Amino acid sequence: MTGHRNAPQSGRALRFVALVRKESLQVIRDPSSILIAFVLPLILLFLFGYGISLDTKETRVGVVIEDVTPVSSDLAASFQASRYFSVTTGRDRREFEEDLVLARIRGIIVIPADFTDRYTAGTHPQIQVIVDGSDPNTANFVQNYVQGAVATWRQLRQSETAADGPPIKVEQRFWFNPELTSRSFLVPGSIAIIMTLVGTLLTSLVVAREWERGTMEAIMATPVTAIELLAGKILPYFVLALASMTLCVLLAVFVFGVPFRGSIGALYLLSAIFLVPALGQGLLISAVTKNQFLASQMALITAFLPSFLLSGFLFEINSMPEVIQWITFVVPTRYLIPCLQTVFLAGDIWPMFFRSIGAMFLIGSVFFILAARSTRKRIA
Repeated sequence: MTGHRNAPQSGRALRFVALVRKESLQVIRDPSSILIAFVLPLILLFLFGYGISLDTKETRVGVVIEDVTPVSSDLAASFQASRYFSVTTGRDRREFEEDLVLARIRGIIVIPADFTDRYTAGTHPQIQVIVDGSDPNTANFVQNYVQGAVATWRQLRQSETAADGPPIKVEQRFWFNPELTSRSFLVPGSIAIIMTLVGTLLTSLVVAREWERGTMEAIMATPVTAIELLAGKILPYFVLALASMTLCVLLAVFVFGVPFRGSIGALYLLSAIFLVPALGQGLLISAVTKNQFLASQMALITAFLPSFLLSGFLFEINSMPEVIQWITFVVPTRYLIPCLQTVFLAGDIWPMFFRSIGAMFLIGSVFFILAARSTRKRIA
């Protein structure tokens, strides 16, 4: 009796091993899988690492000094000393109007003729900032940096002339990213984007290819169940995606110089859980489309674009319209990006990780249930 009960179990195990072996051999024989898993991440990581930067440095501006005095010259020198500005000085704003129109400079800072008199009299001296509004982000940067430079200059002037005590020195300290380099949080975020594309695109193309070649019908004619079929399909690509992630992490640390302060265990746990919705979405796309071209387009539209635009990778979620903010809750990358940034820059913060793991696992479960229902054991 015991042998009869164990026979079905051993048969299932043999079927599952055969499916995994068949899919693994397919990965080895198919160069497109290797290209998607390793070459594409390399290209994207170098593009994200070197091509995208949120660091605004040496923004070209023109500084107009209408009346040259020690005070106005000192203020102009503070702009020239700032690492955020590349300054060209002049005596009339009309000298820079054409440069601003042609985007050779991003702003004009005008120190008016009455600036020194009003500063000496203590009657709130003003300066004018003219910026190129065609690029709102850069315009805001210029405005904020000018305000910061003026505030620093005023504080230094007041501390130098104060007679009632020593000047107050403000010492700033930035946690986790002391250099304030955008690459330190863009590269970990880009790894999440790459994992989304690799995981979803690989599975969607591979299963859709089976439908196109007619081999899926042959598999469905066997006693394999839908769950065994899906599990056997995704296991090799699960390992392949983790290998791709490992390559990206090594490049992030040793090529881009991003610090890694967390644990390897937390990194692989978060990545493995994230692959549940990524691979599940790819299976669902392939089961619905059954066509490689259509599957690739749907993978880009439903996985890559939402991950790039709605995950907080480049655009702050809190600044989005409320309806869009609600949509971001079903984007798995929204939960992985802050976790990866935390693992790299801060370390293991498990209360944060557990919440994200639960959300990613829930989304992935929905994808797998839908994929299992769409993959029916019959020739469609």
